Amino acid sequence: MRLLSAVLLFLSVFATSCIKSDTGCSYKLANKVAPSSEEQAVLNYITTNSITATKHGSNMYYEILNPGSGSSPTLCSSVLIKYSGKLTNGTVFDSQNSAVFVLGSLIEGWKIGVPLVKKGGQIRLYIPPTLGYGTTDVKDGNGNIIIPGGSVLIFDITLTDFQ
Repeated sequence: MRLLSAVLLFLSVFATSCIKSDTGCSYKLANKVAPSSEEQAVLNYITTNSITATKHGSNMYYEILNPGSGSSPTLCSSVLIKYSGKLTNGTVFDSQNSAVFVLGSLIEGWKIGVPLVKKGGQIRLYIPPTLGYGTTDVKDGNGNIIIPGGSVLIFDITLTDFQ
C-alpha cells in the first residue's frame, strides 16, 4: 500500500510538472472578416495606384517589403516598431520611430499583419474599417477628427524587435 501511494504521489508530481503554466496572456484574434463593400474600397485604392498586394482571408491586403529573419511575434508579444499611418488621401494621421505595444492590444489589422513578418521585417497594410477603427471617428485631444469613421487605413510598419 505504501509503495502504491508513493508511486501515485510520484506520478502526480511528475504529471503536474509537465503542465504548461499560464502566461497570463488572454489576447485572441477576433477572426473578423471585412464585408465585401469594404474590401472593394481597399481594392479600388490598390488598383487605382497600381499596387501589387496580397489578399488576406480577412479581406485586408498587405505587401511584405522585407520579410525579416528569425521568428515572428505572437499576440502576447511586446513589439518595438517604427510605423506611419495614413488615409487613402495621403494624410498622415500618426507616425512613430520607436513605439512599444503589446500586439494583442492593437487594432485587428495589426494583429493579423504584424505576425506576417519577422524581426527586422517591413510590411505595408491596407486595412478596411472593420479591421481598423470601424465607423467611429478617432479624435485628438482637442476633439479634432484625425481618422474619419469608415476610413481605409494604410500602415507602413517595421518590426524592430519583440519579446
